[in-house]
Amino acid sequence: MAFSIAEIAASLQATAEGDTALRVVRPAHPAEAGPDDLALAMDDAHVALLGAGAARAAVLREGTDWRALGLGAAILVARPRYALAGLTQSFAPPRAAPPGVHPLACVDPSAQIEAGAAIGPFCAVGAGARIGAGCVLLSHVAVGAGVVIGPDGLIHPGARIGAGVRIGARVIVQPNAVIGSDGFSFVTPSPGSVESVAATGRVAEDARNMRLARIHSLGGVEIGDDVEIGAGTTVDAGTVSPTRIGSGTKIDNLAQIGHNVRIGSNCLICAQVGVAGSARIGDRVVLGGQSGVADHVAVGSDVVAGARSGIAGDVADRSVVLGAPALPRAEALAIVLETRRLPRLARTVAELKKRLSAAEPKG
Repeated sequence: MAFSIAEIAASLQATAEGDTALRVVRPAHPAEAGPDDLALAMDDAHVALLGAGAARAAVLREGTDWRALGLGAAILVARPRYALAGLTQSFAPPRAAPPGVHPLACVDPSAQIEAGAAIGPFCAVGAGARIGAGCVLLSHVAVGAGVVIGPDGLIHPGARIGAGVRIGARVIVQPNAVIGSDGFSFVTPSPGSVESVAATGRVAEDARNMRLARIHSLGGVEIGDDVEIGAGTTVDAGTVSPTRIGSGTKIDNLAQIGHNVRIGSNCLICAQVGVAGSARIGDRVVLGGQSGVADHVAVGSDVVAGARSGIAGDVADRSVVLGAPALPRAEALAIVLETRRLPRLARTVAELKKRLSAAEPKG
């Protein structure tokens, strides 16, 4: 693929200057860019590296003097990272497959494959499933009975979609994700250890978990439009009502979304996050990597939780929390600062004890 500077700028709604007919074949780091590359030098540190490469054109922040950098052309952007999203989309290789069902796929006769959909080799599509127009299932995808996948979805190799799952339009599911697995939900015939601890703070003699009975997951999963599910992520089916993920939400790799969870729209759920059963996550929430949300907890809209936050209680709208247990940001940082002072405090106390001991009268 090769695009002119003018074409790229138009796609980004940005300003093109210089030789706008110049064509480039790929975006590149400024120190590694060749004469046919488009250097990405959208901050001062990367601008300083342009001289180490051979780029003739670059993407720069608005106001940068591209002529002084010896370039032949430039694309000037107001918000560099947002421009990067559109730029990488333009150069991304197509992930399409020939429309139709591959001869090595297994599609139940009752399944509905809409126009332009592509079912790759070794895929399995269950009874009554519906694959939307333009949807692409790459190799080794399993789609259970009654699943509905909206138009223009992209399901990567090895993904597993359980029976009854409903997925909206333009959803991307990365390799080896599992949507609609059984929830981790078990019960003891009589009150067990967890109930005993909750009531008394200890495990009573008659509260041992001698037998665990599965509570089956019948509710499935509902996913809105424009959602992305990361590689190796699991989304458990609800018990009787569906687990729900709102439109626009993006879930990173290796996350676990428990049964009956409700996640709002346009959330960012980072890698290795765990959301326990029946938790409620509002709209536009950011959960940093390795954060955990306890069961039945409600996290309000526009909350930002730092990495490794342990959210054990409800969090109000627009809160910023850190730590485990998660605390408001100012309080959590104050605790960290005080903790770092403890070694110095310990040395001071030891020195004071030494002096007092030396000052005590002998005999």
